Formats: sequence, C-alpha cells, structure tokens
Amino acid sequence: MNSVNIKLSIMMFLQFFVWGAWFVTLAACLDVNGLGTSKGGSYGSAPIAAIIAPLFLGLIADRFFSSERVMGCLFLLGGVLMCLGAHFAENGNGEMMVWMFIGHMLCYMPTLGLSNTITFSNVPDQNDFPKIRVWGTIGWIAAGLFVGFMGWSTHLNMLWVAAFSSFAMGIFSFALPHTPPPAKGKPIDIRTIFMLDALKLLTKFPFLVFIVCSTLICIPLAYYYGIASIYLGHTGFVASASSMTIGQMSEIFFMLLIPFFFRKLGVKYMILVGMLAWVARYALFAFGAENQVVWMMFAAIALHGICYDFFFVTGFIYTDKLASKEIRGQAQGMLVFFTQGVGMYFGYMIAFASQGNTVKSSKALTDAMKAARPDESPTFTESLKSMFSVESPTVDAQLLAETMTQWKEFWILPTAMAAVIAVIFFALFWDKSDAARDNSKKK
Repeated sequence: MNSVNIKLSIMMFLQFFVWGAWFVTLAACLDVNGLGTSKGGSYGSAPIAAIIAPLFLGLIADRFFSSERVMGCLFLLGGVLMCLGAHFAENGNGEMMVWMFIGHMLCYMPTLGLSNTITFSNVPDQNDFPKIRVWGTIGWIAAGLFVGFMGWSTHLNMLWVAAFSSFAMGIFSFALPHTPPPAKGKPIDIRTIFMLDALKLLTKFPFLVFIVCSTLICIPLAYYYGIASIYLGHTGFVASASSMTIGQMSEIFFMLLIPFFFRKLGVKYMILVGMLAWVARYALFAFGAENQVVWMMFAAIALHGICYDFFFVTGFIYTDKLASKEIRGQAQGMLVFFTQGVGMYFGYMIAFASQGNTVKSSKALTDAMKAARPDESPTFTESLKSMFSVESPTVDAQLLAETMTQWKEFWILPTAMAAVIAVIFFALFWDKSDAARDNSKKK
C-alpha cells in the first residue's frame, strides 16, 4: 500500500472512530445520567444533519475551498462543539447538550461526502476504494471496543473521547493530499443542489417503490440504533458498546460476500433479504426478552452485517445502476436524504416515543442496575472478556420480569413494521436486470 492510500485509510479510520465513540450507546448513557428525556433530540441530530449536508457541499465545500481543508476545519469545530456538549451533559443541561450535538453533526455529516471526494480524487484505481473504506468500519469497531473496555458504555466520558478524536482527525486532515474543490469556477446549479434531476427517477415505478420502502424501513431501523443499547444493558450486557461491535465485524464479512450474492440473488432478493434480517433481529430481541436468552441477543447483533450490507449497499448499487452518469451523485444524495435523513428522523422520534409509552419501568430498572453495579476500573483482560459478558441483573425480580415483558411488547412493533414493508416491497418491486437473469437461467 502506497503512502497516499495509507493516509486515506487513516482518514477513514479516524473519521468513523469519532462517530462510533459516542453514537452507539448514547441512549443508555443518557438514561443512566438522568438525561433520558433528551434522547430523541440527541439522535435526531444525525438525520437533521444528513438532510442539510448536501446543501452545504453543493453551495460551499464543492466550489470554494480544497476538500481536505474544509474537512480539517469541520472536525476542529466539531470537536469544540462536542466538548461543549460533554460540558452541558455533565451539568445536566439536556437542552443545550442537544443543540451542541446538532452543531457537531452539522459539521460531521458533510465530511462523509468530502472523504469520498478526497479518496476518489487521489487513488489511481477506483477498485482501491473498498480496501480504504473498510478502515472506516474498523475505526467504528475500535471506538466501540475502546469505550467498552474502558467501562464507559454508559459514562459521559465517551463524549470526551469523541471530542478529542475529532481534534485528532481535524489536525490530520491538513496532512491529506491536496484536493481542489471539484466544482470550482462552475456556476451554482440549483437543480443539482436540490436534486431536481434525480427526483425525476421517481417517475419510474420500481424506483419509486424502492425509495418509499427504503424510507419506511428506516423507521423500524432506528429502533436498533437508538434503543438497543438500553435494552442490552437491561438484559445484563456488561459492556454493550463493545458487544455491539460484533455487528460491524459481521458487516465486514458480509461486505466481502456481496458480489457473490448479488450475482445469485439480484437486486430485489438482496434488498428483501436485508429487510427480512431486520424482521428476524427484532423477533429475536422480542422473544428473547422475558428469559434474557443470551444467544438470541448475540444472534440479533450479528445480523447487522446482513441488515446493513444487503439493504444499504445493494441500494446504493441499484441507484448507481439506474441513474445516468450525469446525475449519479444527485441520485446517491437523494437516497441518503430519504433514508438517513427523513426516514431515520421520524424513526428516532417514533422509537423513543414508543419506548416511553411501552417500557414504563425502564428508568426504574436502569436506576436499580446502576446502584447494583458500582463503577469499576477493569484490567485489560477483564475488559476483553466484557465484550462477551452478560451478567444476570441483581435487582428486584418482579421489576426485572415486568420490564422484560414490556420490552417484548416494544420489539413486536418494529418486527411487524419491517415485515409489512418487506411484503409490500416483494409484491410491488421488480427490476429488469433481475428478470433478464432469471430468463437466462431458464435457458
């Protein structure tokens, strides 16, 4: 690997380390620290930023400044905002904390596009991209393991980890290869910025079905990202941040298998398998709740590779295939807008409202477990074991049973939602390339 690719790999690692350090178990952390009412707003910061990021890239970043300098400044500013978020969290000011999270994510989300621009502009072969991008997943895993090993899965120290790693990423960005603004000197194109040309793809019925179902499936999807850490904590997971990195590990494995399955299954069945994986994951959470069946919990986490890769990665491939060369960037931005933006925003709002209405004894169990499990300073070996450690909560048996029954009811809803959306997608979506492949097999 040449020096440029090494720098780009470090960039991806640090970039996703920043996000993975705080976002995975934030809900459980806020609950434990008396900030549970701020969960919806905190998680809503990501989709809000995903909606606004394309406008920033189109109007400013792509036209006036080199990509690596914009990214460096955004990460330095984002680090300051995360420091302020940690400060307000430690002082119990949930409202100001949420505003700092929104500011941080407004700085962070545009860097996802900037890092891709820097990479594609500086690698001689685009086939190098997956080998570089995978270091982002490794960075996310490393962040979760670090936070879990330090015993900070529910500690506000995770916010300081995110802040200082953001500073490190900001400083490192200025050492990246110089990447001039890709649209420098070009007039501002409102059609491109607002994805008006890409929106015409919605006149094609299969793509309309794909976009609608992709947006809707992100509503039950948000249940996992926003709520799973709380649930796992209640079922006895010692270091949920570390344990949940098993999902990213499986993501790497299934990412390598995508070309094989894509040839065998095609677009429709790849996406359908991804949707059904969400149904299976939530069913495992639901029916494993009452007796805290550990293997069901770990199986549900490990399904993340299929959930993410078969659905999202296949969706990006399908969109790239359908869109013309001139509007591919718009089309990908539109897909992110509807899924990571609109779908996830409403998903987080619905998920946290549903948790509050269904798991009514959640706070009582959280407080009881916090009192029963004092802060410790584990050794490295103990931290490593904690990734797979599940201890039966030493709390009132009736409180635990009552809460687990409520958790079962909670997970049934996203299970049903994902199942209904999968049925709609199966019935209404068709792709010509899939039909052509099936006909060739018959011959």
